[in-house]
Amino acid sequence: MTTLAIDTSNELLAIALTKDGVLVGETMTNMKFGQTARLMPAIVSLMEQAEVAVESLEKIVVAQGPGSYTGVRVGVTTAKTMAWGLDIPLYPISSLAALAYNASFFDGYVMPFFNARRNAVFTALYRFEAGQLKEVIEEQYVPLVDWFEKLAEFADERIVCLSPHIDVYDEVIRENLGERVLIPDSYAHLLRPVHLIEASVHSEAVATHDVKPNYLRVTEAEAKLLKGNKK
Repeated sequence: MTTLAIDTSNELLAIALTKDGVLVGETMTNMKFGQTARLMPAIVSLMEQAEVAVESLEKIVVAQGPGSYTGVRVGVTTAKTMAWGLDIPLYPISSLAALAYNASFFDGYVMPFFNARRNAVFTALYRFEAGQLKEVIEEQYVPLVDWFEKLAEFADERIVCLSPHIDVYDEVIRENLGERVLIPDSYAHLLRPVHLIEASVHSEAVATHDVKPNYLRVTEAEAKLLKGNKK
């Protein structure tokens, strides 16, 4: 099976191609802007280099969020358009779950997170059992102070923290989790698109028109609308 994975849920623009479980090609660029303009050319370039015709694609996997509003929307919209046009199955995968696969061999809890600003994060708590990712605390948008209170219930094992924004919260994480926290080197904090494909093995396809971005919180426009309706 030939599979395309797409992730633009955060700063990283990442795509991967696999064929029958073997990685054919992977492209990752870590830039803050221009994902909308760069995504399709990147897909075309990778497929041309790998000599994979678009008609041969049999499955598309996309990072559904959480993350950047614009980034999540760009990736999901592109994946839906391609899946619909090719009439192939689409697998939306949590960006947090895919990031957690960087610690698939870690024997303990895995805490991936993305910066949500204002001392809050998008996060969840996982662990791997027999090679399969299991959710311990569901993904959520949460102030860090509240999140640390929740983690106090899971003090029996070490926690590995993964995030492209680890530098923003490194100090506060170490202060609150102490010696039981493990923060790996920088490259372990990037969501590799091939991990989206790996996660999709334990997931199910979703009808293309039903796939939506998972923001985990309302957009600014929605927040203003809700505030206006309460007046």
